Amino acid sequence: MTQPQEEAPEQPVIELIALTLPSQGALPVITSDSELAGAATALRNGVGPVALDAERASGHRYGQRAYLIQIRREGAGSFLIDPIAQPDLHDIDASITDAEWILHAASQDLACLAEVGLEPHAGLFDTEIAARLLNRPRVGLAALVADYFGYSLAKEHSAVDWSTRPLPESWLAYAALDVELLIPLADMLREELEAAGKTEWAHQECEHTIKQSHADAIPKVDPWRRSSGLHKIRHRKGLAVVETMWNERDRLARINDVHPSRVLSDAAIVAAAVSLPLTMPALIALPEFATRGAGRHIRTWLRCIQQAARTPEAEWPPFGGGGDSIPQPRTWAQREPAAWARLEKSRAALSSHAEELNLPLENLIKPDVVRRVCWQPPDDLEGYLSSLSVRPWQIDQTADILRKCLNPA
Repeated sequence: MTQPQEEAPEQPVIELIALTLPSQGALPVITSDSELAGAATALRNGVGPVALDAERASGHRYGQRAYLIQIRREGAGSFLIDPIAQPDLHDIDASITDAEWILHAASQDLACLAEVGLEPHAGLFDTEIAARLLNRPRVGLAALVADYFGYSLAKEHSAVDWSTRPLPESWLAYAALDVELLIPLADMLREELEAAGKTEWAHQECEHTIKQSHADAIPKVDPWRRSSGLHKIRHRKGLAVVETMWNERDRLARINDVHPSRVLSDAAIVAAAVSLPLTMPALIALPEFATRGAGRHIRTWLRCIQQAARTPEAEWPPFGGGGDSIPQPRTWAQREPAAWARLEKSRAALSSHAEELNLPLENLIKPDVVRRVCWQPPDDLEGYLSSLSVRPWQIDQTADILRKCLNPA
């Protein structure tokens, strides 16, 4: 007789405590020289690391400038600074040169903080990076605060237009709370990293984030190639259309200080590049150009397409950004079966090792790096990995595995 299986006990539902105001209550926004000087003095007299965050108007304004900056330090408290009214924060920077920075998802904020004179001088600890290295199931700030402290942070203001003036009090409370618990959260994550033997990994990842922010500040070559949906284009004339339309869209967005997607979507640019409409009826027949935003500059878009179509073939952009690319893996099995076999074996071995390390595979090594190594195995594997900005700890964990997969016995 089959014994009835016992039902697994239900997990208790933890009721979170909503945080709606920072511990200091409603905070004023610093806009004047005297207020900024007072904040600099307080931060200089504070102790320990500083928690920072920045609010941008992503999706609303052109570029990624900061429209509000939040700073907190033990013994000083929290401060909200308006970088539009106070665009030079070198005095704040000088007051915290001895302090390690703590941010969540630092790669999103370092560039806009540097624009106003704020840079980490005594190191960085990124709570998102730490959570990823610990293989936390959820790595967003609100999720981590809930998991570690039992508090809920409202996130309904995360996508608002932070260029709004004056900023509503509810938005300011939301912003201040983003740094309220960063320092104790970092302390708890550090303990877990140390117990897992991943402290040095986190240090190298955070150092890489700082270096990458400096590299990202250098204007990119062919930024239009990051257009969503570019893979749908199968002819170089289409790439010429994307380049021409992207550059014109960027110009219009910059002079009007709006996000480029509010001028024209990537989907519309790619649709035009695929179908190549050379007349107004053909262009407006595309569903992607039926929006009011696209129609506002419809003659401009048609002119861009016609201009690109007249461009001599020799001047059309090459596929792959001028030779630094490799074929899509889906073509490898027929085109280069040996490379495909190396890739399949490497993926499996690295996935298994990532599980052993309790680490997401993409944090052990980027998929693009694996593809490049497998497509054309280098003579100096470690040197090649380093040239691709693979960190030393990642090389230590993956080089031998890759070498065995690239050179099977």
